[in-house]
Amino acid sequence: MTTRDVVFPPQRHALYERNRYSPAIRSNGFLFVSGQVGSRDDGSPEPGLKQQVRLAFENLNAILAEAGGSFDDVIDVTVFMVDPQSKFETIWQVVPEYWGQAPYPTITAVGVTWLYGFDFEIKVIARLPESAGSP
Repeated sequence: MTTRDVVFPPQRHALYERNRYSPAIRSNGFLFVSGQVGSRDDGSPEPGLKQQVRLAFENLNAILAEAGGSFDDVIDVTVFMVDPQSKFETIWQVVPEYWGQAPYPTITAVGVTWLYGFDFEIKVIARLPESAGSP
């Protein structure tokens, strides 16, 4: 069996350990990032929707940076939203702060009924720069 090349951000280990999953796996020049939510270091939700979305992006960016990349390397995005009909516009007020310039990554948005106490989650696949190879 091949050993997974796991990428951990500097903090937030409590959430991953409690739920038994890896924050990201590096494979063949790609980084597959688990869904990131607006959780604090202890895994608890950040209160307030805009703050939660910002923290989800900050958590995502910490993983991308740890792997040697940035949001500019993201090629595919999936977002999950609880009650998107009432929350989409508020969420999309924050997204441009992190999205960068065109051309943008692909995106799929999914409405869900439950996200472990969170309202927003973002999952990405990134193509890492050549210099960001496996350790």
